[in-house]
Amino acid sequence: MLTDLKVKVGPQFYRYHGGAIDFVPAVLQEFSAKNILIVHGQISYEKAKPYLSFLKQADYNFYFLQYTGECSYYGAERIAEVVRENQIDFIIGVGGGKLADLVGYAAHMMNVNFGVIPTLASNCAPWTPLSVMYKENGESEGKSEHFLRQAAFFITDPELVVDAPVNYFIAGLADTIAKWYESDAILQQAHLKNEPFLQLAGYTSELCKAAILNDSAKAIKDMKAGKATEEFVHLSEIVFAVAGLVGGLGDKYARNAIAHAMHDGMSKYIPASHRFLHGEKVAYGIFYQLAVEKKWEQITALIPFYQELDLPMSLTQMQLLPEDETVIDQIVAFMDSKDKVHLLPIPITTDLLKKSIFALENYINKN
Repeated sequence: MLTDLKVKVGPQFYRYHGGAIDFVPAVLQEFSAKNILIVHGQISYEKAKPYLSFLKQADYNFYFLQYTGECSYYGAERIAEVVRENQIDFIIGVGGGKLADLVGYAAHMMNVNFGVIPTLASNCAPWTPLSVMYKENGESEGKSEHFLRQAAFFITDPELVVDAPVNYFIAGLADTIAKWYESDAILQQAHLKNEPFLQLAGYTSELCKAAILNDSAKAIKDMKAGKATEEFVHLSEIVFAVAGLVGGLGDKYARNAIAHAMHDGMSKYIPASHRFLHGEKVAYGIFYQLAVEKKWEQITALIPFYQELDLPMSLTQMQLLPEDETVIDQIVAFMDSKDKVHLLPIPITTDLLKKSIFALENYINKN
């Protein structure tokens, strides 16, 4: 029996359909909110404004803050300052994944409730009770998983989400399919197979994988045409909600492993990697984890899917392979220091981690 499993299922209230954002006032009333801070981006917020009719209601005092574009401790302190000065009792984040992470962390820090109105489906950040932290220059700075609260609501509209850049959605699909590739080997271990919540996490990650492999091409085509079809709605829902449920049910055993550790290592030690989206780096990380596990046949099976979505398969392809081998050593040491990497049922060593980087480069270059 596990004694370290923390189940945090998801936001208290979820709606995703046409007109869903009109339900925001009902949730605010439930939480007796009066002074409300809207934290937002720039371009996405302009697109979201027509959907935010509740901002016209005189029942509330609204305050507004545009974030810097990073989920940083500096950004959280900016929010905290507004909260203190205006006695804010509810925060609403309108934007993408980094903004959702920032609002969640700041709400925890200030002990106020919060909700999210995602404007794109690029990852499961709006669902999860953790924040991936960055410096203002984009360098990875770890994550904060210590807050116990979850969002009071997650509400958005497919017509808003379908209007986002397509490459963010594709990156989200890659980030989501990683849920299965990172967690399956961990969850198949004998001492974990009979844990009910981990079983649920496994079933849910399998759902994510199957839907993405089957429907991605259609959903991407529909998004490019600006059509919020059933395939697009379901896959975007899987990216930002169902994928978050995997980690919520399985905690560290089903949240991430080597693929995300590689993402973090690249973000920390290869500054040029900042031009790639989170999910794009995770996509490479999936191939890298499979190389560590020596599951070459799974890499081969995934190559056509990666090619169809134009996802990166190697550091050489991304033009990120460091010429200085000490950078590789830094990334490897960083990954080896992460407990989540050692949850896999194979002996992880720095030697294996390093050799697998070059083994993958050779394998992809030959295929």
